[in-house]
Amino acid sequence: MKLTLQAVRPQFALRFALLPLLFAFNTVNAQTVSSVGEVSLVLGKAYIKSGDSQERVRAGMKVSVSDEIITEANGHVHIQFVDDALVSVRPDSKLEIQRYDFDAANPANSSIKLNLLEGIARSISGDGAHAARDRFRMNTPIAAIGVRGTDFVVSASSQSVRALVNEGAIVMAPFSNDCLATAFGPCAANAVELSQDSLQMVAIEGDVALPRLMPASDERGNLSEAGEVAVAEADTRTEDKAVGSDVYLENVTSLKVAEEANIVAAAKPKPPVVTPPVTVLPDFTPEIAVASSALESNNLIWGRWSGRDEGYGDLERITVSEEVASAGRDIMILNDNYRLFRDSNGSTLVNPNLNVVSFALNSAQAFYHSGSGVMAMEVNNGSLQVNFWAKSFATQLGLSSAASGAVDFSASGIYVDGGFFYNNSDTQIIRGAVSLDGTEAGYVFEKQLGTDTSVEGITLWGAP
Repeated sequence: MKLTLQAVRPQFALRFALLPLLFAFNTVNAQTVSSVGEVSLVLGKAYIKSGDSQERVRAGMKVSVSDEIITEANGHVHIQFVDDALVSVRPDSKLEIQRYDFDAANPANSSIKLNLLEGIARSISGDGAHAARDRFRMNTPIAAIGVRGTDFVVSASSQSVRALVNEGAIVMAPFSNDCLATAFGPCAANAVELSQDSLQMVAIEGDVALPRLMPASDERGNLSEAGEVAVAEADTRTEDKAVGSDVYLENVTSLKVAEEANIVAAAKPKPPVVTPPVTVLPDFTPEIAVASSALESNNLIWGRWSGRDEGYGDLERITVSEEVASAGRDIMILNDNYRLFRDSNGSTLVNPNLNVVSFALNSAQAFYHSGSGVMAMEVNNGSLQVNFWAKSFATQLGLSSAASGAVDFSASGIYVDGGFFYNNSDTQIIRGAVSLDGTEAGYVFEKQLGTDTSVEGITLWGAP
């Protein structure tokens, strides 16, 4: 049974809900009959504005004509359209879907128009733009861009527009009486064409009547590095184009820059090879499953869903069956796979004299999920501090596997009376509880790494 993080989806919050009286999550259905695409990836904060309403973007959300996608400083959104086109809206950007009439029976009859109000966006043509190039247009505040079946990146503001081409060709022209914003397709008046074979970019500024070509490396920071840095800040990774994937390479650095970088690197003297000392980190995941009797002696104990044994039975290390874990105990945390139980006889009164407790990691288990399957991870270090007085917590874990490499998990959030703590962000979620005497703690966590990769696991902690 494959798990993927759904922190950006409301139904995921429901899966990870605590006791109904403590936590409740609302589900919003943004699907519309007239949808022309779907959000395939969202990182950071982004919104969809439909008419007078504005809603936080979630993966899987439908988009429609007249919708406006708005990203904040750490926001990044991918939209997969009905004709398999992809548009990537980068941080601090606004993109409006003005028209998207795709004729699946006869793609040559399609009409598509996007409007980049500000910021940076990447457009990879789908069947509509490929078949009806004279009916595709991306407008900007001062210029129109038509395509020749292409993959291009545009940076736009009220004063300037710049564009790079990864594949195909584009035609840029300033708005005029001969190039109206209401029209479709590339303009012929005062137009400049840029193809993938050029090591240049096309730009237009202010009231200049004709776009100009300029070295792509001169503007690398505007279109390439700016997008890449923002994506890195949103905790993503460079993404390679793959069959069946709606995630594409976000690096738009020109071939010339890459060649120059290779020349500079080759000319530099190579430093002497220094072999660092080998540091063996502890693994807090037991090599074999801990005996049920040993786990039952704890105040907190993890029970697993019975179906978990079908795919994870050999990988489970610190869990017992839900039937065993629930005997005489109160349920504290639950999701589709695990339940955390506490031996508290119905009481919710945590020791009122607790102030700040730094817990030590006793044991843990974690898994890396990808399109290739599931792999057990090492849990090499960890910290957990609960401030009962300030009602807050902070934690950190070091995870690793051959497939994922090193993965850092960290979170901070709210502690509530009764011994619960939690955090929910765009890319990760954590739910935990402490024993009534404040000597034990445990939490379940998941973190999204990419569109089809994530990590998840459970922990047990003790007071030092």
